[in-house]
Amino acid sequence: MLTTPLVRARWRLRGAWMWPAFVALTLVDGAIIHWLPPSGDSGSAVGGWLIGVFLSLLAIILIAPLLARGIRRFRTDMPTVVARDYAGTAVIVTVTVTLLLVGLTHQQAVASDQRALQDAIARAQAYIGDRAPAQFQRNLSVVETLPVQPPEVYRVCVPNRQGDRTYCVVVDRSKPFASSVKFDGYEPNSLLGQGT
Repeated sequence: MLTTPLVRARWRLRGAWMWPAFVALTLVDGAIIHWLPPSGDSGSAVGGWLIGVFLSLLAIILIAPLLARGIRRFRTDMPTVVARDYAGTAVIVTVTVTLLLVGLTHQQAVASDQRALQDAIARAQAYIGDRAPAQFQRNLSVVETLPVQPPEVYRVCVPNRQGDRTYCVVVDRSKPFASSVKFDGYEPNSLLGQGT
């Protein structure tokens, strides 16, 4: 008679991880989305926490019962409630790992885009420094960049010292360095960005 309550207590202690994991890992999800957003350049920690809560609850409701049945097929001695708890904990961990992997993958894409932008700016500065009128060559450190078809095509403009004119080029990174930059007039990117 004493063994049954002890066995149940042991299973309860071993199978009571889902909700503590839920609380801890949804906070981790918020941090992941804040520091490694799955899209864009930044994310809100509170928004990330809400996304983590939603995805974890959805996984607990939809996936954990199926996984619990699979666990019970292999471990027939395991109580159903413990199998559900194990399955719920597993899907919560999976949500967090997935958010981390998506965030890391996106950060690699962001870093790649940043390198492409810096390369386009360097090409534009080299061209403008070599061919533009002197009033623009003196202001090479001030660039305005408009992504046209990133990560390949960018429009880069350099204003003169007075700020009333710009010298603009289009950089096509898919072409060889020597032929990748073409003069594109004096209309600033701010006007083109507005669609005028």
